[in-house]
Amino acid sequence: MEDWDSDMRIGVVASGGLTHFTVDEELDRMVLDAVLSHDGDSLSEIPMNRLGAGSSEILNWIVMAGASEHLDPAWSSYEPMYRSLAGTGCGMGFAVFGEAA
Repeated sequence: MEDWDSDMRIGVVASGGLTHFTVDEELDRMVLDAVLSHDGDSLSEIPMNRLGAGSSEILNWIVMAGASEHLDPAWSSYEPMYRSLAGTGCGMGFAVFGEAA
């Protein structure tokens, strides 16, 4: 994207929640913090077994982090959405990145 010879703006969008089925707030917050701070090392150290089932959507966040590593985070939010007292639900992350750093 940086090498594209155009004045056009590019938007990068990733969709998906963070942890699913059983909410893991610690992992969700670590992922979102690493994405926002461009900490690729922390993202690459997440064990693949923690990214199974619905939580594999975290991989969308990792790809988006790489595509937006030159952009500053403009806004973010995290909401753990519980469906039961047993901890089932989905961790929902939201982020907007602004102009190039």
